[in-house]
Amino acid sequence: MKKFLNTPDGYLSDALAGFAAAHPELRVDIETSVVSRARGPVAGKVGLVSGGGSGHEPLHAGFVGDGMLDAACPGEVFTSPTPDRFLGGLQAADGGEGVVLVVKNYTGDVMNAQMAAEMAEDGGLRVRQVLVDDDVAVEDSTFTAGRRGTGATVLVEKIAGAAAARGDGLDAVAEIGRRVNAASRSFAIALTSGTVPSAGRPGFDLPEDEIEVGVGIHGEPGRRREKLRPAQELVGEMLGAILGDRPMAAGSEAIVLVNGLGGTPLSELYLVFGEVVKEFGKRDLTIARSLVGDYVTSLDMAGCSITVCQAEPDLLELWDAPVNTPALRWGA
Repeated sequence: MKKFLNTPDGYLSDALAGFAAAHPELRVDIETSVVSRARGPVAGKVGLVSGGGSGHEPLHAGFVGDGMLDAACPGEVFTSPTPDRFLGGLQAADGGEGVVLVVKNYTGDVMNAQMAAEMAEDGGLRVRQVLVDDDVAVEDSTFTAGRRGTGATVLVEKIAGAAAARGDGLDAVAEIGRRVNAASRSFAIALTSGTVPSAGRPGFDLPEDEIEVGVGIHGEPGRRREKLRPAQELVGEMLGAILGDRPMAAGSEAIVLVNGLGGTPLSELYLVFGEVVKEFGKRDLTIARSLVGDYVTSLDMAGCSITVCQAEPDLLELWDAPVNTPALRWGA
């Protein structure tokens, strides 16, 4: 294993210390692993919180800021935040109008988030949860009952964050987050495994000439392994799975995310996006908005995921709203 480390056990705290130094507009509590706005919650605005295991950066801490999250609670690498950490995030985001908690569908995350929500509500804080379960690669998987939550998390956090910034109420912000999730599907392919610092070796073995089709963001098995094929064939299969699960009528518009898993050059991600454009053209679908880059990673895994969200005009309006966070910024 070759990584920039002091000690494997200090990976998260050292990374958070550097993140805090790079972004003084945010408050980073290294002891509790809660990242929030340095100015505190916005009074009179619905708060938006998300959390999950570290190793998926910039998700979630990189999306704390104006127009998106009010707080994030990272857990240890590939490990759910404890209920206390989720609770700390909820409290840090509370501006008096309640808090929406965005949770990726992994069993540990769901259980700990629910416990935190109940503790917060016992203390008088109103909480609504939005579950993200967009990955169509497998129906159930390691760590998950039902579909996994992956790339659509970025879209849910952006659009629900814009709704909260606009002044929408608690139930309305939660509902639009659920709409985005319902309109989104994702699929990923791994070329290599990621390496967890504490383990010191790749999370799974993958022969040099093989790929994992439908991999999860922690390296969970997908549908099968096979020999590497040309990108246009792989993209065709990924979009076939996505649009097969949630068909879109000809003429529809979509927000498309081509997301790197941490170890793939941007040039390859743009190559993949170019193939997505061709496939959309064949199906008479329009890419209304797009993102290409590393947004939901799996440490240093080589590979990518594709997320497609059918876009209605009101969702596009919220997508275009100003955002100013460490990892996503426009119009601000």
